[in-house]
Amino acid sequence: MVHLARLPERGVLAIAGEDRVAFLQGLVSNDVAEARPGRAVWAALLTPQGKWLADFFIFSDSDRLLLDCERPQIAMLLARLERYRLRARVSIEDATDALAVHAAWGGVPDLSTSLIAAPDPRLADAGWRLLSPAPLLTNARFEDWDLHRLALGLPDGSRDLEPERTLLLEAGFDELAGVSWTKGCYMGQELTARTRYRGLIKRRLLPVAVAGPLPPPDTPVLAGGVVRGTMRSGLAGCGLASLRLDSLAQPLLCGEAMLTPRPPPWLRLAS
Repeated sequence: MVHLARLPERGVLAIAGEDRVAFLQGLVSNDVAEARPGRAVWAALLTPQGKWLADFFIFSDSDRLLLDCERPQIAMLLARLERYRLRARVSIEDATDALAVHAAWGGVPDLSTSLIAAPDPRLADAGWRLLSPAPLLTNARFEDWDLHRLALGLPDGSRDLEPERTLLLEAGFDELAGVSWTKGCYMGQELTARTRYRGLIKRRLLPVAVAGPLPPPDTPVLAGGVVRGTMRSGLAGCGLASLRLDSLAQPLLCGEAMLTPRPPPWLRLAS
């Protein structure tokens, strides 16, 4: 059965103009040229120091690029993109009122209507991302989608990542096809590349089973009385937590709950 849910906390930015691909290419972590009808690209915008600021799905629609992004981050993204526009022949606008964001999983959704759609580029099991001129008739809630992506270990923007702190490789962007290692320079690339080639990852964002009351985001995770990470998003006994890799075999206490790491099959942990 195909499940379809609207994602009300997602919005859309539209970038048009003949320089749109080259403009975005120099700013984000993935290869923008790979976005085309039926294929989306997942990418992140970083600080010059290589820390996460935002991530989004990039769709190519005729003569524009559409960014499926967090609705609360749209003002920040607009301001930053305008700052870097300089003489690039592009226009950037908020298209949230014109396009509703949906996710589908469990099969291929009905693509006969006027949708802009593509498989989720991170994992086949994640399903599809869809942009529609009007909200679609859904059969699932946002909470259903949230449980699905938590079980897969997929981060959900600022609910799981910390602006100006999180490194992409801590959050699975390498394994989940959120970084191009061949496209050339982009803002924050130096630290991202150095982190990969020197093996500097000491913590990871991991799915956890929660035994006890669900801890609020940012609750410290303790092992032997020492802080070893923080809780991020969660729902109904499932969650994501940022954890030091040297603590995964220890009992982990978070608030009044015990956490058990559940590394997903796609995740590569250093031996």
